[in-house]
Amino acid sequence: MPQMAPINWLSLFLLFFLIFILFNMMNYFIYSPSMNKTKKNNKIITNSMNWKW
Repeated sequence: MPQMAPINWLSLFLLFFLIFILFNMMNYFIYSPSMNKTKKNNKIITNSMNWKW
């Protein structure tokens, strides 16, 4: 079985690396977080804590 030339290994690595990057970019940009449809619960509830040291 003949060995592969180094340029073939480099081109193979670049091919798989580009496919990996494109796959990750597609997964990142396709994801859309679900937003709450109701506007009622817009208040931020804050609990003030007075520390007594």
